[in-house]
Amino acid sequence: MVRTKYRQLSTAEERRHVVLETAVRAFAERGYFGTTTANVAEQAGISQAYVYRLFPDKETLFVEVVEHCFARIRQSFADGAAAARGDSPDAVLGAMGEAYARLITDRDLLLLHMHAQCAGVAVPVILDAVRRGYAGLVEYVRGVSGASDSLVRDFFARGMLCHLVVATGATQLDADWARTLTAGIRHY
Repeated sequence: MVRTKYRQLSTAEERRHVVLETAVRAFAERGYFGTTTANVAEQAGISQAYVYRLFPDKETLFVEVVEHCFARIRQSFADGAAAARGDSPDAVLGAMGEAYARLITDRDLLLLHMHAQCAGVAVPVILDAVRRGYAGLVEYVRGVSGASDSLVRDFFARGMLCHLVVATGATQLDADWARTLTAGIRHY
């Protein structure tokens, strides 16, 4: 008996997910303004027309990529909160911060997040997506940790400092300014 191998086609939803993951890498490399849907299609191994079948335009694709990245950040916070050793705001925030420090070792996610903030300055729909993303994260962190507004603000400020430290490679530098910024901050 001869068995024939059939290629199983992916569903549109599976292909959409692949395109989103590919777009994270593509937009991380060149940012919103330097990346085309043709770049995304090429990296995903599909036609540009198929990208447009899944996403009506580049702006929509980028907004969905931004939302996807915020969802990953929120999941890292949830994982951290679940692993917290205690339920005090400090314990929960510390565990979420630890989880986030691990997450931003994903260079593509870090770059995409930074590009989104920059593109949002010029593109209102992207700014709206970034604002919605942060609004959701702030409310999640506040609700899960029970922390005061001041502690939540400090948590996010430290996260932004972590972006700077990772993006500049400050932990690998032997310079006063780098030591000042990295003191007490743990990165992977």
